[in-house]
Parts: sequence; C-alpha cells; structure tokens
Amino acid sequence: QVHLVESGGGLVQAGGSLRLSCAASGRTFSGYAVGWFRQAPGAVREFVAAISWNIDWTNYADSVKGRFTISRDNAKNTVYLQMNSLKPEDTAVYYCGAVLGPPRATTNYAYWGQGTQVTVSS
Repeated sequence: QVHLVESGGGLVQAGGSLRLSCAASGRTFSGYAVGWFRQAPGAVREFVAAISWNIDWTNYADSVKGRFTISRDNAKNTVYLQMNSLKPEDTAVYYCGAVLGPPRATTNYAYWGQGTQVTVSS
C-alpha cells in the first residue's frame, strides 16, 4: 500500500507561482510513475503532468506546457509540480497518483492522494 499526501496548495494571484509536493509513505514509489491531475467543480478529473520512475520521460497536458514543471526526488519519495504563470483557469483540486501503466488515464492509477486546493484569483 502506498499512501500519498499532497501539499503546497493555496491562494495566489494570476501570474504567480506555487509548488505542489506529493509525498509517499508506507510502501515507496519504487517502480511507479507519478501523475498530477486536477479537478474543478462540476468537471472531470483531467491530466496535468506525469513523470516516470527513473525520470527518463515527462508528459504534460497542452494547457500547462511551458508553465508547469514536474520533477521527483526518489531519495525523498517525493514528486513536485512547479506551477508558474498561473491563470484563473488553473483553479482546481490537484491530485497526485501512482501508476504502472500509461499515465494519462485515471483508471490506470493504483493509488491517489487526497488532493490540495489551488485557487488563482484574477
């Protein structure tokens, strides 16, 4: 069992930055890719970014490419999402998950965190 905890969310003005963290406890991330998703009220959970276990690939949604950066520190069992140039449409609950298969489909994820709220004011 992998227990994931997101942190770093908050309220920020448009154009600002936040860094989210996804920390694993219990069984480690070993072998798992990690993805970030977000879900706005009334919307489906959408893919944001993902990173492989050994950091040989990253994958981004077009809507965040060039603004968000995903990274991971396996020694700390932590994955980060650096979010720059934030826009009001980035407002959502952000979730991290651990996956062994293709990272863009929520159904492939074995573990999820509880989410952290990001609110971007205009």
